[in-house]
Amino acid sequence: MFSGVTGIINRGQKLKGTVVLMQKNVLDINELTAVKSPTGIIGGAFGAIGGAIGSVVDTATSFLGRSVAFKLISATTADGSGKGKVGKQTFLEGLLTSIPTLGDKQSAYRIHFEWDNDMGIPGAFYVENFMQHEFFLVSLTLEDIPNHGSITFVCNSWVYNDNKYKSHRIFFANKTYLPSQTPSPLVYYRQEELKTLRGDGTGERKEWERIYDYDVYNDLGEPDKKATLARPVLGGSSTLPYPRRGRTGRKPAKKDPKSESRSDFVYLPRDESFGHAKSSDFLIYILKSATQNIIPNLRSVVTLQLNQPEFNTFEDVRSLYDGGIKLPTNVLSEISPIPLFKEIFRTDGESALKFSPPKVVEVDHSAWMTDEEFAREMIAGVNPHIIKKLSEFPPKSKLDSQLYGNNTSTITKEHLEPNMGGVTVEQAIQNNLLYILDHHDTIFPYLRKINATETKAYATRTVLFLQNNGTLKPLAIELSKPHPQGDSNGPVSDVYLPASEGVEGSIWLLAKAFVVVNDSCFHQLVSHWLNTHAVVEPFIIATNRHLSVVHPIHKLLLPHYRDTMNINSLARNVLVNAEGIIESTFLWGGYALEMSAVVYKDWVFTEQGLPNDLLKRGVAVEDATSPHGIRLLIEDYPYASDGLEIWAAIKSWVEEYVNFYYKSDDAIAQDSELQAFWKELVEVGHGDLKNATWWFKMQTRKELIEACTILIWIASALHAAVNFGQYPYGGYILNRPTKSRRYMPEKGSPEYDELAKNYQKVYLRTITPKNDTLTDLTIIEVLSRHASDEQYLGQRIEGDLWTSDSKPVEAFKKFGSKLAEIEQKLIQRNKDESLRNRYGPVKMPYTLLYPSSEEGLTFRGIPNSVSI
Repeated sequence: MFSGVTGIINRGQKLKGTVVLMQKNVLDINELTAVKSPTGIIGGAFGAIGGAIGSVVDTATSFLGRSVAFKLISATTADGSGKGKVGKQTFLEGLLTSIPTLGDKQSAYRIHFEWDNDMGIPGAFYVENFMQHEFFLVSLTLEDIPNHGSITFVCNSWVYNDNKYKSHRIFFANKTYLPSQTPSPLVYYRQEELKTLRGDGTGERKEWERIYDYDVYNDLGEPDKKATLARPVLGGSSTLPYPRRGRTGRKPAKKDPKSESRSDFVYLPRDESFGHAKSSDFLIYILKSATQNIIPNLRSVVTLQLNQPEFNTFEDVRSLYDGGIKLPTNVLSEISPIPLFKEIFRTDGESALKFSPPKVVEVDHSAWMTDEEFAREMIAGVNPHIIKKLSEFPPKSKLDSQLYGNNTSTITKEHLEPNMGGVTVEQAIQNNLLYILDHHDTIFPYLRKINATETKAYATRTVLFLQNNGTLKPLAIELSKPHPQGDSNGPVSDVYLPASEGVEGSIWLLAKAFVVVNDSCFHQLVSHWLNTHAVVEPFIIATNRHLSVVHPIHKLLLPHYRDTMNINSLARNVLVNAEGIIESTFLWGGYALEMSAVVYKDWVFTEQGLPNDLLKRGVAVEDATSPHGIRLLIEDYPYASDGLEIWAAIKSWVEEYVNFYYKSDDAIAQDSELQAFWKELVEVGHGDLKNATWWFKMQTRKELIEACTILIWIASALHAAVNFGQYPYGGYILNRPTKSRRYMPEKGSPEYDELAKNYQKVYLRTITPKNDTLTDLTIIEVLSRHASDEQYLGQRIEGDLWTSDSKPVEAFKKFGSKLAEIEQKLIQRNKDESLRNRYGPVKMPYTLLYPSSEEGLTFRGIPNSVSI
């Protein structure tokens, strides 16, 4: 691309440029989270903000002088060693005040480079920071290069004091090259930058480093603190396999050398955590503050001061959104200075704390109790991709019968057929009318351990019938628990049938609750954490280690990695760690992550794409006459039908992009960086599954297109579907409880008599208790929100400057336009009253796969990445 331009610039030419950057400023989130004060983390942090704002140093003067230096590197002229010639050092000049495109808190500076005619065309630059503090370098633009025009360097990176680095920081122009097409003067710099990012695999990582490396999940427990906080290592074994996380290099724990010691500082490659007045970082800060400060306060108030540890009626639960909880002034003082907490909890006056009303009860307080809504949420709720077609009867288990006995379902035809309108089980299976939500095999091996704690649970199977009106009707629920004489004797199972009145109706409501508790745990630990957050992280690491920033696939995937390592590191610190939020408030407790590792054994990357997932679960069949090549057997399946539109748009965009840069399959096989990336991803990043035969060989364009489409789908639409409905559905704990604490009452027992007298009290004593509910609501409210600076599917933070190639830019704009069309199509689909599953009894339209969103708790919007 630069050929034939050497020597076109006159000797002594001064190249004019503009540098855009942001100073390290008072809203550095990473520093704020460490602030302590007598009033607690939150009060102290916001006090720090107030004090710092009053002493902000003028950005213009702080960068003047010889503080930041640049050297251009030629892309067309080499020195004697074959490396691109390096120009003379030059420094930032005056502040520019008239650039309309500057973003919030950005500053622009003039700069002039001496660039002789024998230097050719710049293709990279070095930057040196001689100040004590780091700054965020946004971009450098060179203007009016003779016979060439302007060159843009998109940087978006933190630059620390030069002494922190073993080699100078380098940035490349927004050109895009396959490795074999790199201008020869830039080859050395491209390779050296990747070596820097890989590091040497040793030592404890420091804040300013930019090294991407792998480690197992050995940082969840704290065995040195107390024995009950020890947790097994996840990853590195066939027993508990797991995707890899980013390596931090912290010292081993003293009592368990296989575990890593924990500390307040968790290393991230610096650019994975922006920490700069960034709204998504602020949400993460709020999440951390909530776990460390707000939640403990709420718990102590409810338990000690209010002496009301349990909800007694459903009205008590609704009062969280209507009347609120009366709080002492000192607790409210921790919340009231924070606008986001004020919005989340709706603090009214000086003593009441009220949560936002969840969508599931905005129209009707009791519609969640209906069988239709219970079934609808399996295809339009927050965990809509677990239900399967029932292809054999009775349902069977894949558990080892030597260890767990006969786990074949005890549901019989006699249980089902009275509610099937004259259709037999055989006919229903033949005509694709029977479906199952099966949460048996995942939980049963752990049930004895789980039930040895204060929780009491069952393995569950729910069989459903597809009715003529397109809705699903639950026919039977099987609850199974371990045999008192040992696991090898098989489970003890009971089957419950639908009922709407009397004590039988209450029993049926409880049976559904046991199902939903299992679904809530599987959703949070597998569908959400494992299958989006955890599985994406190895892709991020492998990409940064082996695909240069100028590689087309790096540019394609970069938006879909934004903030993922950041939120994952926070999750390991306060959410999925030993006795963290998830272990404390969900049924799986201390076995939560361990159980997700067992599920990961059966994870198949190629089945994570939506069409293959639907086919695997039997809810769709291949059909060449259908728009997406498959036909849904449940025609009114909101998640699937909306998702197929999004999937097709992603795949079309990726196909156009990949085919622009790779003209043949041979180009895939010959791409050294791509091959190194894929090899390490399979053999290390997901190394516990490296021997699986389903991995793409990465030898054809078709394989690359499919792999990139699946990855983008996981990071964007799949995560959106399982994340942003958490509070709208689960914010009403009666609808999606996370724990069960009592077994099903048996006829003739005092518990059964109690159920007959006061079913609400029994239901509430069975599901998630009050303190855990407050914790759940606080956390999922934050997790269900969009940041103000969120980047949605079809958007890029760099605007049109992410590549200098016009065709990919135009293709990306076409992708954005297609998504806007799809959104309008989905809006119209939600207006079709014949599609009963789109609203359900709760009158709650399915909007989770609308591509766009505003800030906040919107129940819609597909961010590019797993960013919260």
